[in-house]
Amino acid sequence: MSKQAGSTSLWAATASAPASPNLPGDAEIEVCVIGAGIAGLTTALLLAREGRRVMVLEAMEVGAGETGRTTAHFFPPDERYFQIEKKFGKKGASLVAQSYSAAIGMVENLIAVEGIDCEFTRLNGYLFAPVREKWTDIDREYRAARKAGVPVQLLERAPGVAFDTGPALLFRDQAQFHPLKYLNGLAAALARHGGLLYTGTRASAIRREGQRQVIETQFGRVRAQSVVVATNTPFHERVTMHTKQAAYRTYVIGMRIPKGSVPAILMWDTAEPYHYVRLESSGGAADEDILVVGGADHKVGQDGHPQHRYAELEAWTMARFPSSRGVAYRWSGEVMEPSDGLPYLGRDPSGDPDVYLITGDSGNGMTHCTAGAMLVRDLVQGRDNAWAALYDPARTPARGLGEFVREQVNTLSRYTQWLSPGEVDSAAEIPPGEGAIVREGLRRLAVYRDDDGGLHALSSACTHLGCSVAWNSAEKSWDCPCHGSRFDTDGEVLHGPASHALAPATLEHPLVPPGGTGVGRGRRLE
Repeated sequence: MSKQAGSTSLWAATASAPASPNLPGDAEIEVCVIGAGIAGLTTALLLAREGRRVMVLEAMEVGAGETGRTTAHFFPPDERYFQIEKKFGKKGASLVAQSYSAAIGMVENLIAVEGIDCEFTRLNGYLFAPVREKWTDIDREYRAARKAGVPVQLLERAPGVAFDTGPALLFRDQAQFHPLKYLNGLAAALARHGGLLYTGTRASAIRREGQRQVIETQFGRVRAQSVVVATNTPFHERVTMHTKQAAYRTYVIGMRIPKGSVPAILMWDTAEPYHYVRLESSGGAADEDILVVGGADHKVGQDGHPQHRYAELEAWTMARFPSSRGVAYRWSGEVMEPSDGLPYLGRDPSGDPDVYLITGDSGNGMTHCTAGAMLVRDLVQGRDNAWAALYDPARTPARGLGEFVREQVNTLSRYTQWLSPGEVDSAAEIPPGEGAIVREGLRRLAVYRDDDGGLHALSSACTHLGCSVAWNSAEKSWDCPCHGSRFDTDGEVLHGPASHALAPATLEHPLVPPGGTGVGRGRRLE
């Protein structure tokens, strides 16, 4: 089973995934949910609580995807309310506010009813404008949020912190939790309600056969009435959804700070690049808290050596929280940015009424995924949902046409990499622990040198739509700059939409330097 070999999140360092078996063979079920992150497990539990026979398939382990690499906060949408109002009208903005409130309430309810211990806390959130040029955004957001029904306050600055934030908006009753502890609780609750969970089982295709959906895995076929694709980005279709959203890496550091020196609040700003902040007690010494700070986003596969982004976050944090004692954790995650700012939650746009999607999480994955689970539950159960039209995956990108065009131009430009020379003249130039693209005639190879000097060569063609992958030195992975697929150094899939490994290759001219151990083929972990 493939695992992320790069950074480790604070959550993964302080909680472990529950043990679950592989799919034992062919199976029949009412609802098959693919993905054991917050979207998948919440959907499965909500349906199981309504008496549905539910099975969850997970390619790695519970929380091994993006839920385990989030900052696990619940606060207002990254797409500001004034922007949502402009694109979707006052009613659309009001529905977004309702769905956000309902999602936090659902999480709180599940924690209480199912007895989940995950450090859930309600707390205040503050949006602030650190530069004068953005002060007008704060005023616009204040007016739009109030019109949407959000109880928001306008303040001169966020309270309780040493630095002057500038004008800030107070959003009460936001929330945070430990995401992996929450997932463990959802998995346990699912089992109590009769749901099945199989990990290490990758779904590679979905197709309709008569009145049933057939899900292909390496261990057998699952036949189901309905399928929910909750894999951060859809893997089962090649183009439609991938033109309407773009994949970004976001970076996080956990700084040690004296306990009690920073209040338990959420903060996020209007800067470019933006920043978001929360406090966490897990993972620190008895006299310390961990200040979790994120941001510094970029398109997946379009920064081969992103370590400088951690340094930028650290410098930003030290300038505003000078009591920080150093970095305890560094990690990154992947977010899918929809072209019009709202997630895609509901029926698959292919037209098959029994396939559902939860994707386009943007920077609000915990909220969007929970709202998506609630919406999909209602659709599967044949109930109306007030948010269905707003979040419909079949909607056109017309409301975000400018962003849609920019992202498509960026994506298409990446295919020109096939005409470019390699990043190094030969594999001999690649240092241990690093990777690079090597050209051999018409072939572009993704070559990694392990710490012992052995070379691992793979085709650089992403198995989704053939874009040439790029090395990510921070995560030790091969990342697709077109649609966000990621692969480990053996070529195994870490993140879709690709559902198949990179093809192994053999170097014809490795030119192994003294001390090297020779040429290795791209191998796969079983």
